[in-house]
Amino acid sequence: MDDRGSVELVEVRADDDVVRARRSAREIAVAAGLRLVDQTKLITAVSELARNMTRYAGGGTVGLALVRHGGRRGVEVTFTDQGPGIEDVERAMRNGYTTGNGLGLGLGGAKRLVHEFRLDTEPGKGTTVTVIMWG
Repeated sequence: MDDRGSVELVEVRADDDVVRARRSAREIAVAAGLRLVDQTKLITAVSELARNMTRYAGGGTVGLALVRHGGRRGVEVTFTDQGPGIEDVERAMRNGYTTGNGLGLGLGGAKRLVHEFRLDTEPGKGTTVTVIMWG
């Protein structure tokens, strides 16, 4: 990453917080100059990942930042929780896998929506998911 702007943090514990995270993602996506289709994909991924944090980890923090690399501008969003972690990452990433009644995208669906996706998890210690959408 050549440059990362200041990080906006959104504490996510309930559905209202998910809405705030979505709104913040939209604002920074517009500022980054993302096309409407990419804004929509990013906002959908943010919604799914933030809801996962509330549902499975009791909440967490969403960090949003404008990023630049090699002349490109984008949005980086990091989801951090101190929940139970993901025991079976391969299964959790599988198409159509869901344990609840979210959007049904799951982690695999969120990964397909963005340009970059990174998952770090440890059972009993929590999960961090970082996504980037480039303009």
